[in-house]
Amino acid sequence: MMDNRFTDIIQLIKQSRTNAIKAVNAELITLYWNIGEYICRKIEQAEWGDSIVTELAKFIQATEPEIKGFSDKNLWRMKQFYETYKDFPKLSTLLREISWSHNLAIFSRCKTAEEREFYLKLSKHECYSFRELDRQISSSLFERTMIGNSKLAPAVRESNKNLSNTFKDSYVFEFLNLPDPHSESDLQRGLIRQIKNLFSNLERISFS
Repeated sequence: MMDNRFTDIIQLIKQSRTNAIKAVNAELITLYWNIGEYICRKIEQAEWGDSIVTELAKFIQATEPEIKGFSDKNLWRMKQFYETYKDFPKLSTLLREISWSHNLAIFSRCKTAEEREFYLKLSKHECYSFRELDRQISSSLFERTMIGNSKLAPAVRESNKNLSNTFKDSYVFEFLNLPDPHSESDLQRGLIRQIKNLFSNLERISFS
């Protein structure tokens, strides 16, 4: 039987861990945005050719093999991510409140700015898991809602015993350099390590 005297402390711990991984996710999305912007500007200014992205991916892998998530395919996605939203500053906060996998599904599968905004807001406010978001996009929820044939029902919320499902994302875990599979203690150590080092690491990267 649980000792109810300490349940408030448990809730504080769980909330703090959730807040920590949300902060890491927001920094990851910001990093991807900045890299996408950097690549886009270099190519626009004819300083870089298309092949440079492949060279950059190989350079990252060769010099920092423990850093994951920076294949040439994902670097091009970062560029596409930036180009998709650069003219929509009002969506900036929303982008950072959902995972990279959620963002990928939305900007790669949605055809219009209105559709992307619809799913961004829905994912954030309804706490969609990636599976639920994928299901709603595949079922054309946006189109059905716009023509009045579908009402927005409450989202199917899955269990959030440890962390919000919105942030149970392989890209976040790669960013934290966690082993696969990883334990709860691995996650905790990764969060602590990343929070300590995140800002000092990002300061060494210039995107001016």
